[in-house]
Amino acid sequence: KQTEEAKNLARARQSLIEELDAINVYEERFQASNDEELKRILAHNRDEEKEHAAMLVEYLKEKDATFKRMFEEHD
Repeated sequence: KQTEEAKNLARARQSLIEELDAINVYEERFQASNDEELKRILAHNRDEEKEHAAMLVEYLKEKDATFKRMFEEHD
């Protein structure tokens, strides 16, 4: 049985996957559009998803020592 900490880490990792997927979706729509107003909105949404992804990475670095170490070793 998973501990609550393990469940939270899994939730954070799944959320990070979803944020990265959302970034790709918004970027694809941005690239496909020729409407400047829509492109502005899509870029804004894409960038907000990047912020969310960064927040999750920081959470994972704080809560998962191995995750943090990998970032330190590969920066």
